[in-house]
Amino acid sequence: MTILRRLVALLAALVTLFALVGVARLIAPATGGVAGQPPGVDRQLSYLRTELDAGAGEDAQAMFPEGWFFAHALYGLARVETGLRQPPQERDGALREARWALARLESPAGTAPFSADLTPAYGVFHAGWTNWLRGGVLALQPASGRDPAEVRRFTEASTALAAAFDASATPYLAAYPGQAWPVDSTVAVASLRLHDHLLPPRFDRTTARWLDGVRQRLDPRTGLLPHRVDPGTGAPAEVARGTSQSVIQRFLPEIDPAFAREQYLRFRTGFVVSPLGLGPAVREYPRGLDGPGDVDSGPLPLGVSFSATVVTLGAAQVQGDDALAGALANYGELVGFPLDTPHTRRYAFGLLPIGDAFLAWSKTARPWVSAPADPPPATVAPWWRTPLVALLVLLAVLAWVPWLLLRRLSRRR
Repeated sequence: MTILRRLVALLAALVTLFALVGVARLIAPATGGVAGQPPGVDRQLSYLRTELDAGAGEDAQAMFPEGWFFAHALYGLARVETGLRQPPQERDGALREARWALARLESPAGTAPFSADLTPAYGVFHAGWTNWLRGGVLALQPASGRDPAEVRRFTEASTALAAAFDASATPYLAAYPGQAWPVDSTVAVASLRLHDHLLPPRFDRTTARWLDGVRQRLDPRTGLLPHRVDPGTGAPAEVARGTSQSVIQRFLPEIDPAFAREQYLRFRTGFVVSPLGLGPAVREYPRGLDGPGDVDSGPLPLGVSFSATVVTLGAAQVQGDDALAGALANYGELVGFPLDTPHTRRYAFGLLPIGDAFLAWSKTARPWVSAPADPPPATVAPWWRTPLVALLVLLAVLAWVPWLLLRRLSRRR
């Protein structure tokens, strides 16, 4: 009986420790806002670089068509984000890593999943994300000391993108033959705005025309940019969805902050929920509509997409919605099971490095072109943690019930 009681006590102590750590993760700040460095993100990026060198990109590619690309692109962009938070004289490491990631995107492995016959070459998905990272590499360098070859390449790629948009009857260019998603064109147009922010402006008319076309083709159900469109006309072909909206809301403020704020408030109303009253999360489909998951959204328990929830953290931060960003980050610290070493941090026991890439990119989100946004009216109550903390405390208390019963039985004997 004594040995059994000791084993039960050990298990109860472990459960109590788990609960206390969970409470701490819910309370301790998990983001740094648009100016501060998020806690642990440098160690997370160190882990990601090691994983990428060991083949994490190939593993991600086996999961979805853009897995290899995203694993490297998000790593490079997160390095830019952390570098922009440092003094210019301390950015060498961030610049080196961002350049490494950019070279990977431009390599044969980076272009392999895409068609060179599209306009722009390899499609707007590859062109837009790659160009955004090109601009990030330049943003890390002092204006007077930028690499001329990198400036020239960014200008040439931006010009090709603008020409493709100017020649198109729709604001949404193809990412794959016969397929177009508005989110991809949003990233690409944001890269044009980044060009005009870093270098002499050239693409104001292209941006204005794009915005006019977007406003004429909003999803009639939600008033948001649709998830998928007819590639020939840009007409909505699929209702707005969380996985694409979370990225759109991250980039749209760089293009038109006023329009972006309108879209963000619509998105937040239609997609941000609190399943079972236990914390904020993001639906894949708007309230009142359910649908199947796919490789982008993943499984949809209670209609929630984990990938959309992670990326919305970054969108909220760019929008100045620190209440929602902080809540999403703290909730992620609880359910993401972060594991720390002196030099690394990984989530979900390190099973999905691509998930770490999305999370690091989201936690480091900040505007690159537009000024920091004023916070919108908060929708996350200050006491949102209370049910979760109560559950963790209850778990800690219940863990000791078997031990107390065994102790009482032992005393009776």
